[in-house]
Amino acid sequence: MKFEKIVNSVTEEIYEREPSLLERFGEQGKEKCREDNHHHMKHLETAYELNQSAFFTDYAVWLDGILRKHGMKTRHLIDNFEIIQAVLANDTDSADKAEKFHLYLAEAIAVLKGEPVKGGV
Repeated sequence: MKFEKIVNSVTEEIYEREPSLLERFGEQGKEKCREDNHHHMKHLETAYELNQSAFFTDYAVWLDGILRKHGMKTRHLIDNFEIIQAVLANDTDSADKAEKFHLYLAEAIAVLKGEPVKGGV
């Protein structure tokens, strides 16, 4: 699984969906988006290595708290996670890992939406 390729695809999708982001934050903002997505992928990787979805879910809740303090909405993080899921669905090289990442993201999204989680993976 090549994180750089995934991160670039996710970042491009975010900016395609929200062209105003480039106007508002410029290339520096786009680079920050890439950095953030590298962090998401590293946390997914660690959750996978530990076989603990809670590691990623806890990260998502912590990150959401920080982002909301900076004026972002929870919806932005959920959208980002959903885009990662869509990009991972096309990753046939590491199907097992991509499937686990998809589950971890789904759990984090449910928690961020305030929905009950169906037991940790």
